Amino acid sequence: MKIAVFGATGATGRLVLAQALEAGHEVRAMVRDSSRLPISHEHLHVVVGELADQDAVDATVEGCNVVISTLAGSAGTPACTDGVRAILAAMRTKATSRLLVVSAHGAAESRDCSPYVITLRTLLGGRMRDKDAMETLIRQAGDIRWTIARPPALTDGPRTGRYRIGTELKITLTSRLSRADLADFLVRAAAEDTHVGQALKVAA
Repeated sequence: MKIAVFGATGATGRLVLAQALEAGHEVRAMVRDSSRLPISHEHLHVVVGELADQDAVDATVEGCNVVISTLAGSAGTPACTDGVRAILAAMRTKATSRLLVVSAHGAAESRDCSPYVITLRTLLGGRMRDKDAMETLIRQAGDIRWTIARPPALTDGPRTGRYRIGTELKITLTSRLSRADLADFLVRAAAEDTHVGQALKVAA
């Protein structure tokens, strides 16, 4: 497969790149600074640019079967929403329909009154509102075959391949998922073309 990756220099994005290349896929990654990408591979093609540059986003998506976004926002900046808006526009232009995105448990309709969600949205309210808006954009894109991953707190633990997936998983203050296992889920779901139209909790 040919996979476009956004957020490739982030902690999860780097693992998505590594695992996708390990699985034999061709990867195109957009980065702002190529020196921050510690991976070199004959099947890795790097596009240097900003998400605000639609031509760069288009060039990243061009020719790809699947897009994976591991974009993460920062306080006061709707990076996830703005980034996914540009990605969706590129996907329409380049006739790519499959999208996998990392969100978070507690976003959109997964927001509940649990201690986990209350704590998360109190501490990271702006970032969670960014993810709310991002998910709304994705759901409104009727021509996109999307999957949204909603992990709990992420760790730098190993890739185990042992994690639970579902819409009804109970997430608590002690719930965790390694970034390596999140990357495993994303790459597998992309290759197997599973969980289309689902927003799934993914937890160890």
